Amino acid sequence: MTGGAGYIGSVVAARLVAEGHDVVVLDDLSTGHADAVPRGAMFVHGDLRADAAGVLNGGIEAVLHFAARSLVGESVANPALYWASNLGGTLALLEAMRVAGVRSIVFSSTAATYGEPDSVPVRESAPARPTSPYGASKLAVDTVLAEYCLMHGFGAVSLRYFNVAGAYLEGDVRLGERHARETHLIPNILSVALGGQEELSIFGDDYPTADGSCVRDYIHVRDLADAHLLALAGCTPGRHAVYNLGNGNGYSTFEVLAACREVTGTEIPARVGGRRPGDPAVLIASSELIGLELNWRPERDLSAMVRDAWDFARWRWRDGRA
Repeated sequence: MTGGAGYIGSVVAARLVAEGHDVVVLDDLSTGHADAVPRGAMFVHGDLRADAAGVLNGGIEAVLHFAARSLVGESVANPALYWASNLGGTLALLEAMRVAGVRSIVFSSTAATYGEPDSVPVRESAPARPTSPYGASKLAVDTVLAEYCLMHGFGAVSLRYFNVAGAYLEGDVRLGERHARETHLIPNILSVALGGQEELSIFGDDYPTADGSCVRDYIHVRDLADAHLLALAGCTPGRHAVYNLGNGNGYSTFEVLAACREVTGTEIPARVGGRRPGDPAVLIASSELIGLELNWRPERDLSAMVRDAWDFARWRWRDGRA
């Protein structure tokens, strides 16, 4: 597994270990955390290009690929970095897999490949028109995966996430979001509730939606991890499958804020500012295809996402980890 010390990768690694799989995590810790790698997984602190071949020669049967840069704004400011890391790194990984005879891969893709869709819910057949180098680099990887399936008999699954939230809390295993630069809505709201920020900034209240704020599709990280296990089992030689992962329901920024206020019991002050350029009014996924083909359904609603994220945030705050 690449990028298994990050938010989503660590949760998937924990689920794989819990299911009895032997897991090897390769991560350079540029954005991940060594203590997020679950007990029972082997950790290799290394570079994707330099060290993937050595890891793959150790009897690996399949790869889950999470390692990537994922900040949209940074990708606009420095697109070459994103092409080199996201596409170049993946090409190096795929070549190492080809040489080692490893032919199954599940790829962490993104809804950013679609850009601004013409209609919602967004289906996998929607035109892919990314509006950032981040989204474009992820789409390029999808294209390369399709070629490796055709030319080299790989079995690949690309999972296009919408907005991931929540935390994995099982026994003494606690895994959640802790980014150096937090850009996600729910942890930013909870940071205000904990006193880490004075107020929440809301970008626009004049969108053509019920309450004027943006509407987004949120998925619990535990549901997301379960989809990865199903995708891993569903890798078919010669086929590149693409699946959306979302809850199928949209929640506005104000609705998410209200849910956080209810769970935390805190007022959470917020200030409305102007829109961010390029933010679509509504983004909601259709996950019907993965339900039909892999029998996956999301089980956890927005309240569960906020509650688990809040429990994780308070645990880190109490332990002085924030």
